[in-house]
Amino acid sequence: MDAKILVVDDEPEIADLVEVYLKSEGCTVFKCSTGTQALEYVRTQELDLAILDVMLPDISGFTLCGEIRKSHRFPVLMLTAKVDDLDKITGLTIGADDYITKPFNPLELMARVKAQLRRYTRYNEADRMAADRDIIDFNGLIINRGTHECWLYDQPLGLTPIEFDILWMLCENRGQVISAERLFETVWGEKYLDRNNTVMVHIRRLREKMGEPSRNPRFIKTVWGVGYKID
Repeated sequence: MDAKILVVDDEPEIADLVEVYLKSEGCTVFKCSTGTQALEYVRTQELDLAILDVMLPDISGFTLCGEIRKSHRFPVLMLTAKVDDLDKITGLTIGADDYITKPFNPLELMARVKAQLRRYTRYNEADRMAADRDIIDFNGLIINRGTHECWLYDQPLGLTPIEFDILWMLCENRGQVISAERLFETVWGEKYLDRNNTVMVHIRRLREKMGEPSRNPRFIKTVWGVGYKID
């Protein structure tokens, strides 16, 4: 599985058993017996999953799970000797992803670990794909639609919302000529009227902020009688 997994249980024989099965699947295991030790691993390691015993000598597994959920999204499986539905509801409410009672079948635990890791991997990939769609990076220009930030040669560009939207639209359609009419109606959301020079004025301001020469700009180019493009 090639995953980094935290195992927290104050019963050595259980922690050792879980460790053996996880390592047999290729996992790196961080094993400890208290919540305090566990939080140190959470702070210092890039974990992919945690298996927490509910009954720990210093803090409860529920409390530990709550602390983890303040800053991390990796899956958390709770282990408990209790079979009370209230405990299960409590664990799931504070952010646990799954719940298994002791004594348990190690193979069942491994199956649940694998299922949670698959889900977490798909979730992260979806996040990365979404982030990639929100960032355009080429020729020293980086524009991030998610944060509404823009950099040129590692220097931030202070763009107005309108300027940002124009630049994003041109970058998103890189290589294509976008007419002033299409830019205006998309960015401003209004009907374009003849002799409207609003787009031209904003393009000029954009070029000024980007340090672009008007006669031979590197980024925003004018295709006379047609519109503007970036390539």
